[in-house]
Amino acid sequence: MNDKLSDVLTKMLDLHTTADLLSYDFVQQAVLAAALLGLLAGVIGPLIVNRQMSFAVHGTSELSLTGAAAALLVGIGVGAGAIAGSVIAAVMFGLLGSKARERDSVIAVVMSFGLGLSVLFLWLGPSRAGSKFSLLTGQVVSVGGTGLTSLALCTVGVLAVLAFIYRPLLFASTDPEVAVARGVPVRALSVVFAVLLGVTAAFGVQIVGALLVLSLLITPAAAAAQLTASPLRATLLSVLFAEIAAVGGILLSLAPGVPVSTFITTISFVIYLVCRFIGRPILQARRRTALRAPATAAPEMAGAPAPQVDASNDPDSLRGRAEDVQLPVRG
Repeated sequence: MNDKLSDVLTKMLDLHTTADLLSYDFVQQAVLAAALLGLLAGVIGPLIVNRQMSFAVHGTSELSLTGAAAALLVGIGVGAGAIAGSVIAAVMFGLLGSKARERDSVIAVVMSFGLGLSVLFLWLGPSRAGSKFSLLTGQVVSVGGTGLTSLALCTVGVLAVLAFIYRPLLFASTDPEVAVARGVPVRALSVVFAVLLGVTAAFGVQIVGALLVLSLLITPAAAAAQLTASPLRATLLSVLFAEIAAVGGILLSLAPGVPVSTFITTISFVIYLVCRFIGRPILQARRRTALRAPATAAPEMAGAPAPQVDASNDPDSLRGRAEDVQLPVRG
């Protein structure tokens, strides 16, 4: 086995070193940032899965890389650039890909153009390989106090907007045709949700990187969908799974010094596999129960008189009456 891998496995459960590192302010800020991102991702994730926008998350996170690379080139905050890139990309996705049949092609077209710009900006920018690498894989310990404050404010803002539009958004996500017929502003809701998705993806890029942000925004929600079809329960489970993956990933990565995204993606994947393994029998049993319920229900109310059946045209009844008739015997 590789020596470095052996060292990682040895140090991963070194609780003493982990406790020492948790005494530092920047590590505590990183844990809080991961907890906030887990809350945000857990709430918005089921809506992404319900709207079948997983590819949009990938495109938005990739284009946050474009904004971050542009910010690195200009010399401004990478976080602000990532948010700007994500929001612009998400709005473009929401405006150009409002129809489901056009969404994938629009995302692919915009994302490929944005990634081409990212390569150009990274090539033109300063040769800080560490900063460029962190855009792809994340660097949670670089969040800092300012970044934590921004994340907290954005978390409150996103959750407040989601609470305000949740019911019509869920309706539009479940059955958009009926929602349009009922007068729900589906297009406007798509744009608003795209902006919220862009902000969430931008902060996710700072922690797990542009390449791996799906592990927090999609995997916990997909795992929750294996256990329940209820939107409320799915959201609660998604938040729980995202918090376990985000915070647990940081705690496991402290002692060995491995990039946190490795542990976050691994924990998320394991949770998904477990939920898929135990969730299928649960959902199948519930479906069988739901299908059996109408058949086992009493067809008549208790104490109600049995319905009167007109047997005048019943063949069996006619046959019985014919047998009672005495036909004359011919001598």
